Amino acid sequence: MGDAFGEGYPADGELPVHTVRVKPFAIDVTAVTVAMFSDFVAETGYATVAERTGHSAVFHLALAAGRADVVGADPVVPWWLDVRGADWRHPYGPRSAAESDHPVVHVAWDDAAAYCAWAGRRLPTEAEWEYAARGGLERRRFAWGDELTPGGRWVCNIWQGVFPHTNTGDDGWLGTAPVRTYPPNGHGLHEVAGNVWEWCADWFAPDYYARSPAADPEGPGSGERRVMRGGSYLCHHSYCHRYRVAARTAGTPASSSGNCGFRTVA
Repeated sequence: MGDAFGEGYPADGELPVHTVRVKPFAIDVTAVTVAMFSDFVAETGYATVAERTGHSAVFHLALAAGRADVVGADPVVPWWLDVRGADWRHPYGPRSAAESDHPVVHVAWDDAAAYCAWAGRRLPTEAEWEYAARGGLERRRFAWGDELTPGGRWVCNIWQGVFPHTNTGDDGWLGTAPVRTYPPNGHGLHEVAGNVWEWCADWFAPDYYARSPAADPEGPGSGERRVMRGGSYLCHHSYCHRYRVAARTAGTPASSSGNCGFRTVA
């Protein structure tokens, strides 16, 4: 595990590179889709954090809402808008509709955990996620190798252009892409880079790798934020080059946005 190229953000704690052993596990080939999450909601009546609070975070260029529905903007990253009526059914605001084969978004960690309990599965540990995402490759920058665009083609859904105002759409997408749009990695997993961030089970700590156990690490015993992996359609080398396979970040368990989903393990 870890950043073998020294390219990570120091605050993210991608160092030191260290060897980890994990027990065998099964992992979803794709992120949980809108269709899969819809089955869960239909059977349980579950309401997500975004639905209960009535709002969630939407990227400004993807907004599908009236001006009155924009509650505010993040003072630090103003391209994120707090939008009334944004949720997993309406990923870009109340004037949008989720597509069944896209990854479900606007799911908080708490929502993902509830889905897992219903499905008889769980969220992956950070170590399991990285093992699966590497696809059998070691000390490589991306899930497919070291070059971002092998053969001149896009193999992940990230930002092209000048962030955050101009997206050329060279890969065909401004927001999420359907699952299985891009080639799988060596373990058969799709979109482990870009598209949507994926929640992991672990609490986040930037110094955890220095004290992580060598076998089946499960993260710190407590914390304020949960680990997120994989990057999203908003990642760009000038702003957030966290589509690298070693990259990590975190969010509070009740936070939700239009670029975060999850996949499950057993």
